[in-house]
Amino acid sequence: MSQQPLFFDDLHIGDQFRSGPHELKAEDIKRFASEFDPQPFHLDDEAARATIFGGLAASGWHTAAITMRLMVTGGPRLANGIIGAGGEVEWKTPARPGDVLHVESEIVELIPSRSRPDRGVAVLRSKTFNQRGEVVQVTTAKLMATRRTSAQA
Repeated sequence: MSQQPLFFDDLHIGDQFRSGPHELKAEDIKRFASEFDPQPFHLDDEAARATIFGGLAASGWHTAAITMRLMVTGGPRLANGIIGAGGEVEWKTPARPGDVLHVESEIVELIPSRSRPDRGVAVLRSKTFNQRGEVVQVTTAKLMATRRTSAQA
């Protein structure tokens, strides 16, 4: 899609976006976990082997943060930025050291605001994939999107 900022009026159900890649490294998994999710299966290879993960796995919140970064750099370039108004996250399979992640997003719903005519909500479903084509995360996000004014038309 266009590199120009997108307004609510520019979006259509079915619009798709694809990010570039992001390689996940073991040291990044451990660094993120040590600060935000200090559980053994995110911090220690050996300890992780004894868990249901069977090896080092990225925190779901780390995967979500990477997904956000990839959406900002490769998703819809909304005129007001990617501003969340709610959503849902599902983790399907763990992200692992060496995985190369990318995000594919689609506009699935557009909701004009009834009380604020200057904006609407774009519902964006994003799937984060690893290099094997496995879905590691599905995010359905409600994003605030400003409407185009007559001066911007």
